[in-house]
Amino acid sequence: MRHGKKVNHLGRTDSHRKAMLANMATSLIKAKRITTTLAKAKALRTYVEPLITKAKNDTTHSRRTVFSYLQDKEVITILFREVAEKVANRPGGYTRIIKLNNRQGDNAEMALIELVDYNTVYGNDVEVKEEKKTTRRGRSKSTAAPKAAEAKAEVAEEVAPAAEEAPATEEPKGE
Repeated sequence: MRHGKKVNHLGRTDSHRKAMLANMATSLIKAKRITTTLAKAKALRTYVEPLITKAKNDTTHSRRTVFSYLQDKEVITILFREVAEKVANRPGGYTRIIKLNNRQGDNAEMALIELVDYNTVYGNDVEVKEEKKTTRRGRSKSTAAPKAAEAKAEVAEEVAPAAEEAPATEEPKGE
């Protein structure tokens, strides 16, 4: 029985599973998104997210620790320079899993796993929504008051010269 054991063995031996996850993590860091089965994507997320967290702290020890998992110098430099720079302010959740249609041959559940900060489709929508904020009640008093005062001043300036000119043109009648 596998009570309380959280590792999905994916039908492979320990060494095969570790090699496969290392290769998938390498591909994910290079390409920023890969398509795989849903079970492998979920296993890859638990494998690669601690490595990205470790990459946020660029020390020799953290580089050697991550290298022990990935075994690829080129990917290590990409991870520590580009990826860690983009996710520096993010507290976690560096990957996104999107379910796709089932695979045609064996009907396996497929998924797309990608690094969150590299997807421009979702990032642009969030930024546009944050810029514009409107309420149903209209303007608040603090923003409406200066505009109303400016409008009253303009009206007063237009009325004041007209009032000064009117008595000067009219002459008193009656005497």
